[in-house]
Amino acid sequence: MSLTHFDAKGDAHMVDVSDKEVTARIATAEGYVSMAPATYDIIAEGRAKKGDVLSVARLAGIMGAKKTSDLIPLCHPLPVTKVAVDLTLDPDLPGVRITATVKTTGQTGVEMEALTAVSTAALTVYDMAKAVDKAMQIGGIRVTLKDGGKSGRYEA
Repeated sequence: MSLTHFDAKGDAHMVDVSDKEVTARIATAEGYVSMAPATYDIIAEGRAKKGDVLSVARLAGIMGAKKTSDLIPLCHPLPVTKVAVDLTLDPDLPGVRITATVKTTGQTGVEMEALTAVSTAALTVYDMAKAVDKAMQIGGIRVTLKDGGKSGRYEA
């Protein structure tokens, strides 16, 4: 198996997907933001000075998925047909667990869009709460599901 974003000379290039079949594709990614218990309480109780952290982060994740090809140099612009971003408070972390699912009908997958949605949502949580907790950590960002296309289904 070789890396598809490099040509025979080793130069980076955009993969030609014009001969690939158009299929329904889906990808899900996850990640989390861990924080101090006091920060968790502020978010859970809706006391963040910048507003509703989870709602703003959800919108940011959706926007991030739609802008993925503007951020990742060799990513194809895709007609994203659905983006769902779920943010769940987890007192055991303590923090916020984030899951994003992205769908399209196209010639290449949407794993990067799902990863970008999670990353953007996580960064937004950090941005909205950094005034009270600069030690928050973002982690665990990974693809948990990919389906559609020639390579078939992947589940973590």
